[in-house]
Amino acid sequence: MPADDTRDGASLAVGYFEDIFAGDDDPWSLASSAYEAGKFARTIAVLDDRRYAAALEIGCAHGVLTHRLAPLCADLLAIDIAEGAIGYARPRCKDRPQVRFERLAFPRQTPATGPFDLVLMSEVVYYWSDADIAAAGAWLQTRVSPGGRILLVHWIRETDYPQTGDAAVDTMFAALGDAVTVEHAERTESYRLDLWTRK
Repeated sequence: MPADDTRDGASLAVGYFEDIFAGDDDPWSLASSAYEAGKFARTIAVLDDRRYAAALEIGCAHGVLTHRLAPLCADLLAIDIAEGAIGYARPRCKDRPQVRFERLAFPRQTPATGPFDLVLMSEVVYYWSDADIAAAGAWLQTRVSPGGRILLVHWIRETDYPQTGDAAVDTMFAALGDAVTVEHAERTESYRLDLWTRK
């Protein structure tokens, strides 16, 4: 079905995600899929073993990637729109004392802490409207430290979300304007990975 027949431009609401997590602790097979495991490994690898004083993961789902990211971070705030997701993520990361969880409907609700030297958005920006991506970009400009990194990882095949992966990332890059430089970009058949540095 053509994209313009399936996208109404509005961000997906909290109920969409609460329904997903209400009956399934791994709705996207994040803990069991070889594809996801490979993507997560590449996500961590591109961060090149650098250590981060204050990191933010937006859209942590049930914490599989959070658990892998945590050893690189002195402090990691992982947020999600769905309380059900946080309920699964917190016990998964119980052996990672540097991880804190908070339910926030970002970007309409934003963390009170920061600034951050790493912000990770994996498979989340395509759920947002253009207006919410613009709001997220404006917030990131004020809450990512100079020299800090912004890492986006997104599915690039067809979706029925408000954005495609490519449109989501490109719109976010435009929203950030000249506040970031491209540090690294790569594409596979299924996803793209974009690493930007805050000027």
